[in-house]
Amino acid sequence: MTNRLPDDSDDVIQAAGGLVWRESALGRKLLVVHRPRYDDWSFPKGKMEAGETWTQTALREVAEETGLAVTLSDFAGSFSYLVGKRVKVVLYWNMKAHHETPFVPNEEVDRVKWLNVDEALALLDYEFERTLLQTVMDRARES
Repeated sequence: MTNRLPDDSDDVIQAAGGLVWRESALGRKLLVVHRPRYDDWSFPKGKMEAGETWTQTALREVAEETGLAVTLSDFAGSFSYLVGKRVKVVLYWNMKAHHETPFVPNEEVDRVKWLNVDEALALLDYEFERTLLQTVMDRARES
């Protein structure tokens, strides 16, 4: 992880995604996705397209990867890290799922799971996403 961005903004990969929540009979659940290309479990996210805002990217990527219609909530956090020699910046928002439809596997995501927070923390492959989730939960407890 780095705090210094390169001088040339073309060297920065911009991406956005979401922590997608829903209420269930068993309590609040969080969506995690499995990406076969990387064989990992993560939050839905993806690269910004030309002309998009950060929030438009987050909403589009969640819809493309999961098929869900979501409502944007508060900003959850961000992380940056190196991908080769380029910096990748990912911004995340909390989102609420509504009008759910059955998941259909696609090129980017082959499985989804709705988990409680502890289950998600155990399954997520990336430390920065586990840290993000823990931070979101800590802020919720403080408010």
